[in-house]
Amino acid sequence: MLREFKIDNVVVNDESNCYVIAEVGNNHQGDLEKAKQIIRAAHECGVNAVKLQTRHNRSLYTKTMYDQSYDNPNSFADTYGVHRDCLELKREDYIALIQFAKNLKITLFSTPFDFKSADLLEELDMPAYKIASGDLASIPLIKYVASFKKPMIISTGGAALEDVRRAYEVIMPINSQLCIMQCTASYPCEFSDLNLRVIETYRQAFPDVVIGLSAHDSGIAMGPVAYLLGARVIEKHFTLNRAWKGTDHAFSLEPSGMKKIVRDLQRTRIALGNGIKAPLECEKNPIRKMAKKLVAARNLAAGHVLTAADIAIKSPGDGMKAYEFEKLVGKKLSRSLIEDEDFNWKDLVNVESVAL
Repeated sequence: MLREFKIDNVVVNDESNCYVIAEVGNNHQGDLEKAKQIIRAAHECGVNAVKLQTRHNRSLYTKTMYDQSYDNPNSFADTYGVHRDCLELKREDYIALIQFAKNLKITLFSTPFDFKSADLLEELDMPAYKIASGDLASIPLIKYVASFKKPMIISTGGAALEDVRRAYEVIMPINSQLCIMQCTASYPCEFSDLNLRVIETYRQAFPDVVIGLSAHDSGIAMGPVAYLLGARVIEKHFTLNRAWKGTDHAFSLEPSGMKKIVRDLQRTRIALGNGIKAPLECEKNPIRKMAKKLVAARNLAAGHVLTAADIAIKSPGDGMKAYEFEKLVGKKLSRSLIEDEDFNWKDLVNVESVAL
C-alpha cells in the first residue's frame, strides 16, 4: 500500500526526501517584520515549510484563564489572555506573510487552535493544516478542519494509541491526505522521552498514511534517526535567537542548527542506498591500493614447481587475488619469473604430482 502525502505539489512518501517544517509558532512575538526575518532565514536553511500558530484567544480560553495573572520573565502582559493577544498576528499580517512566502517559494501554513482561527486560515487559502497535540481529542475541530480537504498533519503528544486511532478514523473518510506525527508533549523534551520507536508502531498501525516526528528536543541528531525508522516529515521549532523572550525559544533551533538537520536528513536518504552489496566505482582505487595480489617471492626458473615458499602476498591488488594462493601450489612455471613479478594463469601448467 502506497503511503503518500502532498503539500504545495511536493510529494512525500517512503522514497522521498524528508519534508522539513520549521515550527515558528509564536516565536515572531506578534511582530510582522520579525516574522518575515524568521521565514527568510528558514528558507535559507533549506526547509520545505514554515508553520505558524493561530489563536482567537477570546474563543479559545475560559474567562478565568484569559484573565488569570501571568507574571514571569516570558510574559508580554499582566494577564495570560492579553499576553497571548500580544503574540498573535493580525489578518493583514497573514496576508503579507503569505505573499512574502510565495515570493521566496517556501510553503507557509498554520495550526488553528479554534474554529474562528480555522475559518480565518481557510479564508486565506492555507495549503495545509496542523492539529496540535492538545487538540487530538477535539474531534469537532478535527472534523471541521478535515472538511477543508487540505493536507492535515496531526501531532500526538500525550496520547495513547487509541486516541490516535480515533482521530485517524474520523479524518480518513473525509480527507485521506493525512500525516501522523510522533510527538512528546514536553518542552523541551528529554532524549529519554522521545520514544522514537513509536514511529515504527505508527507505520504498522496506519499503513496508508505518512508518518513523521514533531520533536521538541534541543538537538539535531534525532532527525536522521527518525528518518531511518520511517518518518518522512520532521518538524523542529525555529528561532533567530534562543535567548529571545518567550517559552519556545530556548528549545528551538537557530539557523545554524536548522541548516545542519536539513543537510543531515538529505545525506541520510542518499546514504541508505539500494541495499545491494556490490563494488562501487569510488572503491576501485582505494581497494587496488590496499588489497593484495600473488607475486613471486624470489627469482623462479622456468619449469619450477611452485611451493608455498615461492608465493608472496603483496600490494597493490591489481593482479591474481590472494584467495587463489592454494591453487598455485603444485603448478609448474612455463617461463621464469623475477621477484615480485605477478603470477598469471597462462604461465602455469599442472603436474601429476609434486613433492612439497
